[in-house]
Amino acid sequence: MKLPQGLKAANSALRYRQNPLNRTRQFEYNLFPYFSKICAGDYQALLRRRMRPTLRLLDDGLRDQIISEAREVVCKLGFEIHNGPVLDLLAGHGAQVDKHNCNARLTQDLIDRALSTVPHCFKLYDVLGNETHDFRGENVYFTPGSTALNILDSRSGELRRPTTTDYVQYVKLTNGLLHIASQSTALIPADVDDKISDSYRLYLSLLYGEKPVVTGAFTVAGFEIMKDFQVAVRGSEQALRSKPLTIFSACPTAPLKWSDVTSQNLVDCARWSIPVELISMPLSGLVAPVTLVGSLVQQTAENLSGVVISQLVNPGHPLLYGGSPAIFDVRFGTTPMGAIETMMLDCGNSEIGKRLGMPTQSYIALSDAKQLDAQAGLEAGMGALVAGLSGINSISGPGMLDFESCLSLEKLVVDNEICRMVFRLLQGIEPREDFPALPLFEELRREKSLLIADHTRRHLREEITFPGPVIDRGNRGRWIDGGRLTLRERAAQEVSRLLEQYTPSRLPEATKLELTRLMESEARRYGVNALPSAENV
Repeated sequence: MKLPQGLKAANSALRYRQNPLNRTRQFEYNLFPYFSKICAGDYQALLRRRMRPTLRLLDDGLRDQIISEAREVVCKLGFEIHNGPVLDLLAGHGAQVDKHNCNARLTQDLIDRALSTVPHCFKLYDVLGNETHDFRGENVYFTPGSTALNILDSRSGELRRPTTTDYVQYVKLTNGLLHIASQSTALIPADVDDKISDSYRLYLSLLYGEKPVVTGAFTVAGFEIMKDFQVAVRGSEQALRSKPLTIFSACPTAPLKWSDVTSQNLVDCARWSIPVELISMPLSGLVAPVTLVGSLVQQTAENLSGVVISQLVNPGHPLLYGGSPAIFDVRFGTTPMGAIETMMLDCGNSEIGKRLGMPTQSYIALSDAKQLDAQAGLEAGMGALVAGLSGINSISGPGMLDFESCLSLEKLVVDNEICRMVFRLLQGIEPREDFPALPLFEELRREKSLLIADHTRRHLREEITFPGPVIDRGNRGRWIDGGRLTLRERAAQEVSRLLEQYTPSRLPEATKLELTRLMESEARRYGVNALPSAENV
C-alpha cells in the first residue's frame, strides 16, 4: 500500500505488533475509521489519534488451544457439583449427570449456547443510581481486595482482627479515593456473629458509602438478606435489575468442583440478575498443573462450568470472567499473589475471557509483604501495571497484604496513587498542538523557556499528572523541613485527612433506617440482640 505523502508523517496511524510465535515484527495499518477524512485530505485526524498501550501474553493459536482443551475437560471428564437442584438443571439441558458421584459432563452445544447468551458488557451503578462502571472493551476499574481476616493496625503496625469501627473507617476512606471506583467487602469484622458477618459487611458498606460493592455470601441463607438490602436501596426489584448495585463473587473449588453454597449463590444471583464474578482459583503445582498453560486450561474449564450454570438459570445474566490464581511456593507452602507468574496467569486468563466475549476480572495488584515496605510497592505496582495494560476490566487487590489476608488502610491510599499512574499510562501519548513543531521550538529558542508559554498553560494539567502528598517529589531540603516523613507516615497522614473530610452518604435517611431495620431483624434471627456501635468513627 502506497501512502500519501502527508500520511507518512502520521506515525500514530501505525500500530506495532510483535508476533509471539516467530518474533518477527510487522506494522499494521489501522486506517479504516479515518478513511473518509484521509480521502478529504484531513491528515490531522490521524495526527490526533492516541494509541492505547497494551500487553498480550498469549498468541491466537495458544489462546484458542487452551479454550479447546478446557472444553474437552468439562465435556469428557466433567466437574463436581455438590448441589442436587443444579445437577438436575444440567441434566435437564442435556448434560451427562452422575448423581452418585456428583459429577456433570457438559456438551459442546451447552457451552456454545451459554456463550451465545452471556453479555459482552454490562454497567454498574452507585447507591444513588449514577453509572460508575461500563464493563466493556478495554475499560479498567480498580476495587480493593476482598475478605481479609486481619487489618494492619495504623498505630502499632501490628496485625490484629478487625472490628466494626475498622470496617466503617475503611468504607469512609474508600469513598474518598478518586481512582478506586468501587468498594469491596474487604474485611470480616470479628465483633459480630459469624452467621451474619457476610450480610453485616454489605449493610455497613451501603450505610456509609456511595460506591457500588463487590461482595459475596458465605451461606445460602445469607444471600436473601443481602438481596433485600439492595432492593431497599433501589426501591424496587425491577429497579435493582435495571441498575445493578453489587457484584457477587462465585468461587469454584480447585480442582473442578462447585460446593453447595457457591453454586446456589450463583443460581440465586442469576435469578435476580445480580452480576457475578466467576473466581476460579487454581494453585499451580498443588491443585493445578505446575505449568502456566495447564493452570489456564483448568481455570478456563472451571469458569466455563460457571458460565453454563448461570446462563441456564437466566440467559443474559451478567458475568465477569475472573479469577484469583496463584502459584504454589513449595519452599514455604504459600500461595504468593505477588509472584510474577501469578500476574501472568491473571493476564492470560483475561485474554481468554475476552476471546470468549466476556468482560474480565482478576485479583491482582496486591502484595505478600507483611508491612507497607518496598516489597509491597513493588508487587502492587507491577500487578496494577500489567493488569491495566492487559485491559482487565475489574482489578481487585488494592490495600491487601500478606497473601490477601490483611488489609492496610495506608497501603490502600498508596495503591490509589499507583492506580492514578496506571490510568495516565493507559491514556498513552497523543499530539496536543505539537505539529507543525517549528513554531513552538522557535518560541523556545527565543524565550529560553516554555514555563509560561500559552502551549504549556493549555496542556500542563492534561498532559502531566500530579500525585497527592503520599508520593514525595520534593527536594531533600523540603523533606527534612517536613519532618523526614517515611512513606508509611505520609500514608497515615493521608488516611487521617481523608477520614476527616468524609461526608455522610446521600442515601435518604428513610432508606438508611430500612437497612438498619433489615439488619437488626436478621441478627435477631440468629440470636444476636444488639449490633456493635459504629458512632463517632
